[in-house]
Amino acid sequence: MLVLGVDPGLAITGYGLVRGGTDHQRLVEFGVIRSRPKDPMEKRVGAIFSGMIEILEEMHPDIVSMEDLYSHIKHPKTAVIMAHARGAILAAADSHGIPVINYSATKIKSALTGNGRARKEQVRQMVMSMLNMTEIPEPIDKSDALAAAICHINQNQGVPTA
Repeated sequence: MLVLGVDPGLAITGYGLVRGGTDHQRLVEFGVIRSRPKDPMEKRVGAIFSGMIEILEEMHPDIVSMEDLYSHIKHPKTAVIMAHARGAILAAADSHGIPVINYSATKIKSALTGNGRARKEQVRQMVMSMLNMTEIPEPIDKSDALAAAICHINQNQGVPTA
């Protein structure tokens, strides 16, 4: 099974492809899609959509695993901005008939570290360890995306769910 993990963001969307099953995970590719902060919103969302289409057409993942939308009453604009990126990702996946599974940030962190409140650096270290990586995934959006992919594989023992 090939899982595309995605860490949605309007400026930087991280992605990571992991092949895996119940007894192993293997890193395939990871990177980021960037939009230009000075561009109008439609251009930024379009850049994320186009980048996702390119990845889906090149890699043919079985499923997309993505961090669920989170909002905090103190930062409502953050949720709206993240929703723009998530919409582009969801539309790209749907256009290719690829199911998308959402996990809360605490679920992803817990699946990798055993602690739903783990810091991003702890998650990155676990991602690197689980995938035998020597290169530090920078920016952190890359390791967050890989964590989403690993979470799905571990939670579902490699079986696609829709």
